[in-house]
Amino acid sequence: MVLWASALIGVVGMPAVVAYGLSRQSPVRAAVFAVGWGAWIVVSAILAANDVYRQSAVTAKPWIAIAAGGALIVALLAVPRAAIMIWPHTLRVIGVAFLIALALGTLPAVFALPAGLGDIAVGISAPFIARRLARGDRTGAVWFNVLGLLDLVVAVSIGFLAGLGPAQLLPVSPSTVEVTLLPLALIPSTAVPLALALHIRSLLRLRRAPSPVVAAAVNA
Repeated sequence: MVLWASALIGVVGMPAVVAYGLSRQSPVRAAVFAVGWGAWIVVSAILAANDVYRQSAVTAKPWIAIAAGGALIVALLAVPRAAIMIWPHTLRVIGVAFLIALALGTLPAVFALPAGLGDIAVGISAPFIARRLARGDRTGAVWFNVLGLLDLVVAVSIGFLAGLGPAQLLPVSPSTVEVTLLPLALIPSTAVPLALALHIRSLLRLRRAPSPVVAAAVNA
C-alpha cells in the first residue's frame, strides 16, 4: 500500500500540476491534456496488470520502452514551446518508491539508490529553482534541467542494463524486473516521459531571450 501511494503521488500529481499550468493559458488545452494523460495512465496500468511490460530472461520485450517513447512524443506535443515548467518536478519525490522497493528487497541498490535519491533531490530543489527563475535567475534553471535530464537518463540506463533479458549487462539480484510491474511500471511509462518533455521544452525555451510568455509559464 505504501509503495502504491508513493508511486501514484507523482504519476497522478505531476500531470495534474502541468494541467493547472496549462489552464492559465488555455483551459481547453489543459482539459484535453488532463483527460488524455489520465486515460494513458489507466491504459498503461491495464497493460502492466496483464504483464505486457514484464521482462523475460530469454527474450527481449521492448513494450515498456515503446510505451514510454510514444508517451514522450505526445508530451512534447502537449507542452507549449514557450513553457518553462519547474513546479511539476516537485512531484519527482516519488523516487522514494524506489527506495521503498529496495528496502522490501525487490529492487537492486545499483538502480534504486541513484534513481531514487536523484529524483528526490530534483523534487526538493524544484521549488527553490522556480522562485529563483521568477526573479530572473536563468542559469540555475538551466543547470536544474540539465541535471534533471541526466538523472532520468542514468536511471533509465541502469534500469535497462540491470533488467532481465539478453541485454542484461549488470547481472544483479534482484534484477529491475519490478519496474515493469505494477505499481512501479507507471513511473517509467507515464511519469518519466512527462518529466523528460518538461526538461526538454524548458531547456529549449531558456536558450532564447526572455519574453512575457516565459514569465507566465514560469509560475506553472
